[in-house]
Amino acid sequence: MKKIPRTTLFMITSLDGKISSGDTDVLDVDKDWKGITGVKEGLQQYYDLEKRTDVCSFNTGRVMAKIGINKKKNPLSLIPVSFILVDNKPHLQKSGVEYLSKWLKHVYIVTTNKNHPAISLQKNVKNITVLLYSKKINFQDLFERLKMEFKINRVTIQSGGEMNATLLRAGLIDRVSLVLAPILVGGRTTPTLVDGESLHKVSELAKLRPLRLVSIKKLKNSYIHLIYKVLERGK
Repeated sequence: MKKIPRTTLFMITSLDGKISSGDTDVLDVDKDWKGITGVKEGLQQYYDLEKRTDVCSFNTGRVMAKIGINKKKNPLSLIPVSFILVDNKPHLQKSGVEYLSKWLKHVYIVTTNKNHPAISLQKNVKNITVLLYSKKINFQDLFERLKMEFKINRVTIQSGGEMNATLLRAGLIDRVSLVLAPILVGGRTTPTLVDGESLHKVSELAKLRPLRLVSIKKLKNSYIHLIYKVLERGK
C-alpha cells in the first residue's frame, strides 16, 4: 500500500507558464484575468474543473492571506472540503484561522512556528489540527502522516511555485492537471508553475521529473486542459 495520498497538482497557467499576472500580491489571476477580453470568456471552465478536484486541498497560508481570508467574517455555510495549509511566518491571523474553521470540514495547519494562532485555537475547536515541526517541515513525513494517521487518500495541490517545486523535487506529486489559458504574461520574477532553486550542476539532473501525457482536451474559448502522470527517473 502506498504510504502517501495520491496527489494531483491542479493549476491554471498562461501559455508561458505563469500562475500570476505579476510579482506582487496585489496582482492575482482570479481578479485580473476576468477583466481581460479573450481570456475572461473561458475562465469559468477552470473553476468548473476545480469543483471536481479532491475534497482535501493542499495550499499555503500566504495564498490564504493573499485572497483575503484574514478579513473575512462569517461564511455562508460549511463546505465538505478540508485544507492542509503550510504557514510558517505566519501569514494567517487568528481571525483567518477562525473563519476557515467555520467554512471548512477540517483545517490542518502545518508550521514550524510555535506561536502560530492556530495552536491555541485547536484546544477548543475540534476541526483544527496543528502539525508542528521543530525547525524544518519534513514533507515526506507530513504526507505519510496525512495518509496513515489522518486517513487522507487523495490531495489536490494548489500552492505557489516555490512550494510546488519543493514537493515535486521530493517526489510527492503524482499527477499534474493543468488548465492552459490563452494569454502570455512574461516577467522574469513573475511566479511560474514550478519555481524554487535552479539547478547548477549536471549531477543535479536527477531532480528533474519527466512526464507522460494522460489526456489533452480542447476547451472552449481557446483553453486547453492537460493531464500528465509524473514519472520516476528511469521509468
